[in-house]
Amino acid sequence: MKKQPEVALLIETSNAYGRELLHGIRSYWREHRSWTIYLPENARGQPPPAWLKNWKGDGIIARIENKRIAEAVLKTKLPAVDVSAARLATGLPWVETNDDAIARLAAEHFLERGFRNFGYYSDERFNWSKWRRDSFMKYLSAAGHRCAVFTRPASKAPNWKKENQALAEWIFKLPKPSGILASYDNRALQLLETCRQLEIAVPDEIAVLGVNNDELLCDLGDPPLSSVIPNARRAGYEAAVLLDKMMRGLTVAPEAHLFEPLGVATRQSTDVLAVTDSHISSAVRYIREHACKGIQIEDVLRHVPLSRRIFEKRFQKAIGRTPHEQIQSVKINRVKALLTETDLPLARVADRAGFAHVEYMSVAFKKIVGMPPRDYRERNSGQ
Repeated sequence: MKKQPEVALLIETSNAYGRELLHGIRSYWREHRSWTIYLPENARGQPPPAWLKNWKGDGIIARIENKRIAEAVLKTKLPAVDVSAARLATGLPWVETNDDAIARLAAEHFLERGFRNFGYYSDERFNWSKWRRDSFMKYLSAAGHRCAVFTRPASKAPNWKKENQALAEWIFKLPKPSGILASYDNRALQLLETCRQLEIAVPDEIAVLGVNNDELLCDLGDPPLSSVIPNARRAGYEAAVLLDKMMRGLTVAPEAHLFEPLGVATRQSTDVLAVTDSHISSAVRYIREHACKGIQIEDVLRHVPLSRRIFEKRFQKAIGRTPHEQIQSVKINRVKALLTETDLPLARVADRAGFAHVEYMSVAFKKIVGMPPRDYRERNSGQ
């Protein structure tokens, strides 16, 4: 291998997800050793660059979105890592965000706000859209709810007028209030615009949640769009780790490497509580704002004029979990964010998330998340 490896990055720069992948790749090679980078200007799904056919580089990281790119990458016989969910080059290691975890976060986001009616806007061109749909419906079904689905056709040349009309009819028929998860931010913006045209109040009648947290698109929404934050930067970093191993002659199995999302960026499009019980609505808001200060149920009861027995019964009925579970959920989500976004020692993480002892935090975290905090940080921390 050359002293300075030459690596082709076939990743679009036209959207936030692709750019975050590139940030992660850059972090790896800056920390370890420089690569000579070949980055053609392209959008998702474009043909492979003509120069790739005779390119004599050392490795490739590609978002393989169509068969032409898959064939071109495989024909080079160079070490390569796929960062697409399309799975068109099954012999390569594959790095992606965890779509099941994205859907779970979205379901929890709506359920915590008291929604009982749900929708999903699917884009059938993409595997990840279908995976998110299935998982979103699975988690809602486990909570005792159904989910209506609007499916965008897989056609490469859709009839936008007919599609928008069909989308409007679907939204109009949904029970109100409803929480809708869009497969990604672009489709969420379409939902917001359709609601505006129908004069449907967002978020009071329809709450809209996107995926990817493209800040420009989210800010263009009217109202600004809430969105799930995928850990694309960590995925890019891991793709670089795997490629470096392959370029060094090490064997890397052609298996999936999936990373959990970082959380939900809450903006106005979902900033609502769909709970008719004003006391429970107030309690949920209080817990959201104070859980990480180490509050107990007794603290919540000081702000709600109900007996503990009645409060817990009404809370369970409205939110689908106990007040204690709600407090723990808020605290654990805070722990996740601190583990992935900071280098704080576990004792400081526990303190900031409202746990009196790091040992108790670790036990609670493993019980809910399924792994110790250190393992979660190692798997998901941004680079």
